[in-house]
Amino acid sequence: MAVYTEVTDDALAAFLADYDIGSAVAFRGIAEGVENSNYSLRTTSGDFILTLYEKRVDPAELPWFLGLMEHLAGRDFVCPQPVRGCDGMALRHLAGRHAAITTFLPGVWPRRVRVEHCGPVGAALASLHLAGSDYAPTRRNALGPHGWSPLLDRSRDRADEVQPGLAAMLDQALSGILSAWPVGLPVGHIHADMFPDNVFFLNDNLSGVIDFYFAATDILAYDVAVCLNAWCFEQDFSFNVTKARALLTGYQAIRPLNAAEKAALPVLCQGAAIRFLLTRLFDWLNTPDGALVTRKDPVEYLRRLRFHLSARDERAYGI
Repeated sequence: MAVYTEVTDDALAAFLADYDIGSAVAFRGIAEGVENSNYSLRTTSGDFILTLYEKRVDPAELPWFLGLMEHLAGRDFVCPQPVRGCDGMALRHLAGRHAAITTFLPGVWPRRVRVEHCGPVGAALASLHLAGSDYAPTRRNALGPHGWSPLLDRSRDRADEVQPGLAAMLDQALSGILSAWPVGLPVGHIHADMFPDNVFFLNDNLSGVIDFYFAATDILAYDVAVCLNAWCFEQDFSFNVTKARALLTGYQAIRPLNAAEKAALPVLCQGAAIRFLLTRLFDWLNTPDGALVTRKDPVEYLRRLRFHLSARDERAYGI
């Protein structure tokens, strides 16, 4: 989440007039994240999140994201639900951007990940995969393997500003990952961005998952690999196999991985690491001056990638 586009009081009031959720009581930008402009909105009828869609989100795909969220909520998966206006439409325009209001989920995201968080996260991810299995529309993962080389091309000329030799290292790693990328694994709808700041806990219980704007139809075990990257490294970037085992145990209690999925974990984790490294690298080099946004260090994912490149098989992840 972030704020790139400012919303005036008058524009907000006119926007809310199309809803039946009352008038604004409090309104503030949310600086965490790097993708869309997000605001915490309190009206006379409750708390909501207002999102203005920026950058990588294709407006034509927004109905897919909003529809997936509605579908998952209808299958008892706890996630934000789009709020429809008086005309029945959830997607509108505000300040020159496509925009939507979603319900607010109570809870806080874990600033320091503990082993106790990881099992519920794995279970929630598996539940999401099962709940989405009968959502018929599909969406190609724009940030899947076919998109990684173009991403690197956009940053290659300046990559060594971040770390000397980074461009050459990424070229070599990406070549190996793409040549080894698995085929024939189970596919479904994935969250693709289930980082700690997108998962809320309340009284030590997982209370919901937010931010579905990277969701896509892709390899289910790749989503597991994203979570292993996001939840199972310590602050010194050492891999915590105890956390990984807890996450995988939680996942497999709901949806067991097959043998091919387990065997593919090292390369899937490599792919997840390089995907986030590349998007962070681009954002690090191209964040607009004055944007209310917290930039994320791409080198953190280089260190994760090196671990995954050294993993010989699934046993490195506690299986």
